Formats: sequence, C-alpha cells, structure tokens
Amino acid sequence: MSISEFAMTPRRPYLVRAFYDWLLDNDLTPHMVVDATIPGAQVPFDYVKDGQIVLNIAPRAVGNLELSNDHVCFSARFGGKPQQVIVPMAAVLALYARENGAGTMFEMEPAYANADEDMLDETFEPAPDEDDEPSLVSVDSVDDPDVLPQADDEKEAPATPNKKGKPTLTVVK
Repeated sequence: MSISEFAMTPRRPYLVRAFYDWLLDNDLTPHMVVDATIPGAQVPFDYVKDGQIVLNIAPRAVGNLELSNDHVCFSARFGGKPQQVIVPMAAVLALYARENGAGTMFEMEPAYANADEDMLDETFEPAPDEDDEPSLVSVDSVDDPDVLPQADDEKEAPATPNKKGKPTLTVVK
C-alpha cells in the first residue's frame, strides 16, 4: 500500500501550532499571513491589501486564541474597536516572526483545493427572498448632504472620521 491510498488529514494545522510554539519559545512575535478572499474568513477588511492581511497573533496582541484543526480564531482590537477574527485553515498562507522573518509558507494541500466551494456550502446561506426590493436613487450632486434623499427608517449615525492607512501610536511624555 502506498501513502496515497490512505486518507490523511491536512498537515497545515499541526504545522501552524508547531511554528507558533517555536516562535514564542524563541521570544519572537508570530505574524500570520491570511488570504482574506477565502469564504469564511472574518478579518478586518479595512486592513486587507491585495486580498491578504498580516495578523499579529502574539499572546499580548490577541485574546482567546484557538488554533484548531479547522480554523484559527481569536479576538483583537483593530483601530481601537474589538473584533472577533476567524480564519479558516485553508486561508492561512504563512506564519513568520516579525523580528527576523523566520517561519514558513504553507503549500496548497489537496484537502484545501476546493476550500472555496466547501466553505461556501457550509458557511453561507442565501438570504431569503423578500417582496420588498431595494431601490436606487440617482444623485446629481453630493456637495450638499442635506439634498440627499433619506430612507424613512434610517437613523442618523454619528459622524466618524474616514481614516485610511495603518493606525499610529503617539507617545506622550
């Protein structure tokens, strides 16, 4: 019997846990590269660049870290807002140390080859059909926000500044 005749579980979850422990044992900061386009990936999309996001998964940066065979799950703050992050194992592309780049990139495994379709079937359900269809309104000018039509049930949301880029830390002495 050859190895291909045996149904083996993917090695990625085991390697993720091993590299994570190894990086921490060497006092390094583990960062995970995630393919944010994989269905089921719940990441802060404001920080996604070219379909990928790099997440600091050091114990001091995340809470309730779970490295299971199916996903990586934790809570963290992004831009000061708490968020639950769920990364399917198929979306984990690499794990490396911020300080020196030590780590690994993960190769595609047969178990994750059809991850898009499998996860789409398991994770997402189509929205039920409703009789009320949304409508669009044509707007000629947005110079004066008071002239824009408002939905009847729309509540006024507090204004938040539109920040782009990475958050910064200012040291106050």
